[in-house]
Amino acid sequence: MNHDKFRGFVWKFGDNLDTDQIIPSRYCNTFRPEALGPHAMEGAMTDFAHQVAPGDVIVAGRNFGCGSSREAAPLAIKAAGVSAVIAHSFSRIFYRNAVNIGLLVLVSPSASDGLIQGDDVEIETAAGIIQSKSSGRTYRCEPPSGLMKEIVGEGGLVGYVKRQISKGNGPGG
Repeated sequence: MNHDKFRGFVWKFGDNLDTDQIIPSRYCNTFRPEALGPHAMEGAMTDFAHQVAPGDVIVAGRNFGCGSSREAAPLAIKAAGVSAVIAHSFSRIFYRNAVNIGLLVLVSPSASDGLIQGDDVEIETAAGIIQSKSSGRTYRCEPPSGLMKEIVGEGGLVGYVKRQISKGNGPGG
């Protein structure tokens, strides 16, 4: 997916959404995306994975992804087709895990407060702009750093490292 500019519909969640709500522990016996995706957000919204469309966006409040450090949480969200998660703030370990698996995470308190369920949004990541096509309102977010943008663009840390090695930038390169 092109993460420079994209469009999707908003799925709105509140504060302190923990990793067990994102992917209940009973499904964490695998890291296969195709097994995790159908259960994404099941603890918060039972039928989320069956309704979300590829490219849609999760918008949440404070402390998104708190709880355990399970990497399966951002993996399940990405496997469900979500293009980005926008939140007021993130748990540090969730944020890092999301970047590592190539899920775009954006911090925007104003978008977290202003966007509503079903809004049609267009996101320009490099400019740090989130625009609701539904309301006409524009929100700012912290643009991803150069390195984060590269890692997400390569589909995650593994893809990024493989690309660096292929370019001769790996160990001993």
